[in-house]
Amino acid sequence: MNPKVRRLLGSCITIAGLATALALGQGARAETLDVNIDQAKIAKIPTGTATLVVGNPIVADVTMLKSSGAMVVTGKGFGQTNLIALDAEGNVLDEKMIQVQPTSSVMVVQRGMDRESYSCTPLCMPSVQLGDGKQFGDASSQITARNALEEHTQQH
Repeated sequence: MNPKVRRLLGSCITIAGLATALALGQGARAETLDVNIDQAKIAKIPTGTATLVVGNPIVADVTMLKSSGAMVVTGKGFGQTNLIALDAEGNVLDEKMIQVQPTSSVMVVQRGMDRESYSCTPLCMPSVQLGDGKQFGDASSQITARNALEEHTQQH
């Protein structure tokens, strides 16, 4: 066989092998857990999990419910992060991706540099979302004041 043809054939076999390995590796990707922003979802954790680690706590928060073998995942910010379950010795039991998405009924109005969000189910009403300008700050102040008032009335 011609040496050039032999090298070309060898290269083709190597590329085919790499493509197969890549395809098999993609099948073993970490499972993705989809969560809406400002909502919680309950998911199972592997038996023997002692610690849960969230890659980016700005995107998601996780609380382990040890007695039930489950966790509560809360979407805190748009984006994607990873979650690792470890046993008591620090061995990795599982790894998942957490994808935090906006609710499907949010309409965003952009006015120059200012942004406002509205929840439109079924009527459009103002809805504070991450990235909103002045509206976000005003609503945040109102929520803080309301929560303080509720705490004060519960104490009396």
